[in-house]
Amino acid sequence: MLRLLSFALFLAIWWIAALFVGGVKLPSPPAVLQVMMAEAASGALFLHLGATLARVVLAFVLAMSLGSAIGYLMGRVKLADRLGDPWLILLLNLPALVVIVLAYIWAGLTEAAAIAAIAINKLPTAVVTLREGTRALDRSLDEMAAVFAMSRWRAFRHVVLPQLAPYIAAAARSGLSLVWKIVLVAELLGRPNGVGFEIGVAFQLFDTPRLLAYSLTFAAVVLVIETLLVQPFEARSTRWRPRAA
Repeated sequence: MLRLLSFALFLAIWWIAALFVGGVKLPSPPAVLQVMMAEAASGALFLHLGATLARVVLAFVLAMSLGSAIGYLMGRVKLADRLGDPWLILLLNLPALVVIVLAYIWAGLTEAAAIAAIAINKLPTAVVTLREGTRALDRSLDEMAAVFAMSRWRAFRHVVLPQLAPYIAAAARSGLSLVWKIVLVAELLGRPNGVGFEIGVAFQLFDTPRLLAYSLTFAAVVLVIETLLVQPFEARSTRWRPRAA
């Protein structure tokens, strides 16, 4: 109910602001909705949304897989931590725009370059989170697994992974929020489709209704995925933790 009220308040403020600013700079909600419907009817909206979502999924899975493995290794092995820490600091502080531009220069304006650039920007956050989660593992549980002669896989599956689940959820949520932003920049700079590409075209044409139509549709998809997938996964992964009174 509160979410609906906040949404209604947002629409009211937007509509009032559009009356004062003017439709050229800030079109009203009905004007933007009209563009959304036209783009959806032509199929262009779903085409570009699908392209963006495909890049998000591929880059996210790649970054989470590599980041989790590297983070776990750095948390377990001191030598790996010492060798990887300088590179981790570099990637954490390297601007996303630099990574994207270099990827396009070195690999060309290809799909692989775009996905790799997005994944590289997300990778260090996953590594840091999983490294800290691995460092926080309860060593006494490792000893218990050894006493009961559990295989490495069973110990990892039943002892280590449940402890890492909250950190995996945190890395997924923070990383996904980053990927949503980076993918639009990558599309704006070097892809012939996607929401970022359409936003770039709308900017060049000074087509504010079209720009807002794609931006708000993208934001709505992000909100739905966050509500239906990310938040339930995070709640499930931390369900064993005691709740505050």
